[in-house]
Amino acid sequence: MIREPAELQIDDDGRVSLPLGLLAEAGLDAGSRILAFSDGEGRIVLQREIDAFKALLQDGTL
Repeated sequence: MIREPAELQIDDDGRVSLPLGLLAEAGLDAGSRILAFSDGEGRIVLQREIDAFKALLQDGTL
């Protein structure tokens, strides 16, 4: 599935607001626990906490 990118801006406090449609496509909603980590220059990954833990236990990686 090809998705349209969402253009976002980092505010003065370092926060980014994600559009509800983007969150819904990822299966996330209010109260969802996620992990954020850098994946190289210019790239940040957001992953459901439970999925990250499963990957860590199965593969030893995030």
